[in-house]
Amino acid sequence: MALQILENNGTFFLEGNLNATTSRSFIIHFEYLINSCSSITINIGRLKGIDSNGVSAIKSLFANALRNQKLFSVNGLGSKDIYEDIQSDNAA
Repeated sequence: MALQILENNGTFFLEGNLNATTSRSFIIHFEYLINSCSSITINIGRLKGIDSNGVSAIKSLFANALRNQKLFSVNGLGSKDIYEDIQSDNAA
């Protein structure tokens, strides 16, 4: 299943799969948004699946937002695991 990005009240809801096939277009889309918005919130609660490429894509966007001094947050089922993965990378 392809990845769909839907926006509602400033939150971007991801639906489908975030994987090796969809992660590059996901990064391109959100890099543009990071450059043009002061904050980005994505909700991953509707994702059917996310693989290591998808997690890496989210981590890449976190780093991009940090470099550009923008707010970037992830919420929804599974977001805690992503935050813990990012924290473990920062501690290493």
